Amino acid sequence: MGDPFLNYLALGILFFVAVVLFYGVIAIHDIPYRIAKSRDHPHQDAIHAAGWVSLFTLHVLWPFLWIWAMTYRPERGWGFKAAPTDETERTALAEEVAELRRRVAHLEAQARPVGSPEVRVPTRPEAGAAPELRQDVGAR
Repeated sequence: MGDPFLNYLALGILFFVAVVLFYGVIAIHDIPYRIAKSRDHPHQDAIHAAGWVSLFTLHVLWPFLWIWAMTYRPERGWGFKAAPTDETERTALAEEVAELRRRVAHLEAQARPVGSPEVRVPTRPEAGAAPELRQDVGAR
C-alpha cells in the first residue's frame, strides 16, 4: 500500500471538491432569486421555490427562471419602454397641446376667407334646445 498521509490527503481533496461543487450548484440556482429580489420582483417567492424545484428536474427550469427574473424592473414594470417621469410627461404633453393649438389656428385661418362674416357656435347649448348660429355682420 502507499503512504497513508497521501491517501488521506487525496480523500480530503476529493471531499472538499464534492462540497464545493454541491454548494456551487446551489449558489448558481439561487441567481434568479437574487436578481428578482434586487429588482423587487412581485413573484420573487415563486422564483425562489422554482429554483429549488429546478435542482430536482435536471436544471431544465433554470433558464426560464432567469428570464422570468430579468423581465421585471420597478421603474418600467413588465414592458420594454422606459416609463416617462412626471416632468417628462408634462413637457411632452405641453408640447403636443401647443402644436395642436397651432394647427387648429392655421386651419381656421385657411377655412375663413378674408372679409367673410364670422360664425360663432355656442359652446354649451341648453338641454333640448337646438344650437343657434349667429352671424355678426359688422359695419366696417
